[in-house]
Amino acid sequence: MSFFDNIFKKFAGGQQQESQADAPAFPALTDLDREINAVYALLVDLWTTERLVVQAGKMDALQLMRSDEPGDRVLALQRILEQNPLAGPAPRGKDIGRVLTMLEERVADMVARKSVEDKIEKKVSEKLEQDHADYVEDIRRQVIKEEKPGIESPHDKAKREELEKLEQVHLTQSVMELLRPQSFGEIVGQERAVKSLMAKLSSPYPQHLILYGPPGVGKTTAARLVLEAAKKKESSPFNEEAPFVETDGTTLRWDPRDITNPLLGSVHDPIYQGASKTLADAGVPEPKPGLVTDAHGGILFIDEIGEMDEMLQNKLLKVLEDKRAFFESAYYDPEDPHVPPYIRKLFEEGAPADFVLIGATTRDAAHINPALRSRCAEIYFEPLTPKHIVQIVQNAAKKLGAELPEELAALISEYTIEGRKAINILADAYSLALERTGAAKGEPVTISKEDIYEVAQVSRLYQFVTKKASDKAVKGHIFGLGVSGFLGSVIEIEAVAFPAHEKGKGTVRFNETAGSMAKDSVFNAASVLRKVTGEDLHDYDVHINVIGGGNIDGPSAGTAILAVLVSAVTGKKIRQDVAVTGEISLAGRVRPVGGVFEKAYGAKQAGIKTMVIPKENAKDIPEEHLGLSIHPVETAEEAFELIFAAEE
Repeated sequence: MSFFDNIFKKFAGGQQQESQADAPAFPALTDLDREINAVYALLVDLWTTERLVVQAGKMDALQLMRSDEPGDRVLALQRILEQNPLAGPAPRGKDIGRVLTMLEERVADMVARKSVEDKIEKKVSEKLEQDHADYVEDIRRQVIKEEKPGIESPHDKAKREELEKLEQVHLTQSVMELLRPQSFGEIVGQERAVKSLMAKLSSPYPQHLILYGPPGVGKTTAARLVLEAAKKKESSPFNEEAPFVETDGTTLRWDPRDITNPLLGSVHDPIYQGASKTLADAGVPEPKPGLVTDAHGGILFIDEIGEMDEMLQNKLLKVLEDKRAFFESAYYDPEDPHVPPYIRKLFEEGAPADFVLIGATTRDAAHINPALRSRCAEIYFEPLTPKHIVQIVQNAAKKLGAELPEELAALISEYTIEGRKAINILADAYSLALERTGAAKGEPVTISKEDIYEVAQVSRLYQFVTKKASDKAVKGHIFGLGVSGFLGSVIEIEAVAFPAHEKGKGTVRFNETAGSMAKDSVFNAASVLRKVTGEDLHDYDVHINVIGGGNIDGPSAGTAILAVLVSAVTGKKIRQDVAVTGEISLAGRVRPVGGVFEKAYGAKQAGIKTMVIPKENAKDIPEEHLGLSIHPVETAEEAFELIFAAEE
């Protein structure tokens, strides 16, 4: 029986076996016959006999397959592989080998593809089996957890034990933690601010607050202590569990995608952000309440609120109005039966956020959203004087158990105006003294002047306070007053005047960096100079200099510039223990200026005893503030009586 007769017999289901005697005789197979039979055998392996015969029937190739001619059998193979019943004619002679080679390459590609598919199928099957096993294991663990709450895997146990081991390692208490004020008496120099803070928070109707002031003056500590004190008052709405939630405005950023918002809260979608597993499997979004909800019933303290994103400030306004934080998500379906009740409640009612906001900033009010400011009371913390720094350092030295002579506390006060920085200097000097003396912890240690100087040199500190005032009157030199942020400072202005080579053609020189408004003050002063002295500034070559080249752009140096010009032209001497601020009008009136309170601080730092201010600013500053002799004046003549020294 031929190869092809055997194929058809298998397909027909024939069961009888012909005896060797009954089998008809066939001519011996040539190499070409064997090659053609091998290709058909490969197709049987790839497709099965049934599929091969069916495909041959569709392509009108069955008779060709039974033919004794090799070319016919190759044509049948060609029709089957190309799926073209009209292919032909049958190749003859040398063309049979060429066509057969082409068909063999096609069958080889099919065999290779089948091999790759089998490998991939095997891997897919293995992966499905593994995933099924993992799924069954997850279900088993879930059942165990439900039956035995709190059970942990060996991996979880190892992680927990590692954390517990770390918990056993403790260094000593940090210096700032040890020296942090624990009572109102330790908050130095802020009595008025603390009193105002207490009044506003302990009221039955506490207000949102913004605290302004330089760094390191106790804004955060005061807020914490006031909350603890307010809890004890019957009229206060804060209960014993009222939280104090603290965050830093510099770390809070608004994400326009609302993917994450630690301040207001966000929604974790079940696809990309990983809601909890039980919710993600059901396609349910999960709201994550933020700090405004953590602070519910207490205080949310945002340090450096002036650095917070403006858009986030606007969104915070909405929460302050509603006293709730609301969530939105395209994934939330109120009709979905898989949504748990607590998530439905959060989406439909929002998360509670009834708290008192306290924002602290070292920047001026212009950096705070005006709408936010309008909802808050504002309290200004005052800069610390050297006397305050001395007291802070001495209190800290007692806690450290260090012996610190008063003159060394005063030395530290020359390097900083921040309480926190002063404590750091003391702590560093204390460490050096311990190293130098070899004293054990708890033993009394004496800090020396050399220890403080070494800290200053290593930290590249310079003396912040340099006393400039003196009791000796000087011609052509005066102290004006300026302000930057919450800190005032003295501005040294000097002037010289020489008769011009040609009368009426004198020149006036002034610092290029001083600012346009300060230069305008010079020309205003020139007009008033002529009025009060009869002298024409154009008859002199005048040079006015701001020592240090500072920018004093603004009109508040007008009165000081007028006085120093009068001194330079007339030779009158100016008191060097007096500082003056105020705009000068063309009529010689001293007009009000801003920052008088802060300027007093700068005057005190420089050792000034008398401060001359516009009369209209008298209400802005207490009498004898910081021990200064403060004199409000209306006219240039009144100011001159205080500025110029008595003639000898």
